Amino acid sequence: MHNQITIREAVTDRDIKHFWQQLNEYHARDIFPEPDSEDLEYFLGEEYRCHMEKLHSREHDRCHYLFFDRDGEEIGFAMPVLYDTEDAKCFLMEFCVYPQFRGNGTGTACAEAFLTWAENSGAAYVEINCDSEQRQRFWGRCGFLPNGRDEWDVPLMIRKPENTVSFTVEELADPEDWQLLKLMNGYLHEIGEECLEEEKQEQLQQAIKEGKITFFIARRGCRAVGMCSVVKTFSTFCCGDVATFEDFYIE
Repeated sequence: MHNQITIREAVTDRDIKHFWQQLNEYHARDIFPEPDSEDLEYFLGEEYRCHMEKLHSREHDRCHYLFFDRDGEEIGFAMPVLYDTEDAKCFLMEFCVYPQFRGNGTGTACAEAFLTWAENSGAAYVEINCDSEQRQRFWGRCGFLPNGRDEWDVPLMIRKPENTVSFTVEELADPEDWQLLKLMNGYLHEIGEECLEEEKQEQLQQAIKEGKITFFIARRGCRAVGMCSVVKTFSTFCCGDVATFEDFYIE
């Protein structure tokens, strides 16, 4: 069919080498255009590539290297991670349409092809980082909604799952659980406060360890989707311990 977008996975050594060449060019051209950027240096470096190659080669929760083709011509790529051992989340790390093919709905067509691929691959929903208004508008047109921040305070968007999964609520067992930081940053952003920098993250974790504050986490499967916290204090009204309700946030 003319103008149909198809998805091809890089599996041969030649395809994987070509994928990384396109990914590096994308980072340098579209994401970190300043040549002296420290972030660009990291993403072009060996440490980042080794990390992603480990995700690509593992048996479960794999990273996939995908190409978009149209009428036999390569026009872009995507790099998702499918978490099949968790709650079937697909996290889209990178998405690129090559500059010479942009416009006339090509990006939207590639996004639709990718979402179909994710669903056919068993993904229950798709999540992405969106740190620019342009990307937020684009993915918003594709059905994604803002969904808080990640543990590094980067905005998240999600195309919500349609399947029903039971919710559980439990006391936080691990003060260093990264999902708590994700929820805290989403909460702080929602109330207009700054995200937790590394020093404050450590202070919060220490307060939890010492029992100064207790968090309860709501989970959809294994995904933390909400939290609240209470602090035990002494009340002169009842001359005993009471709990002060502190934070409350749901994705």
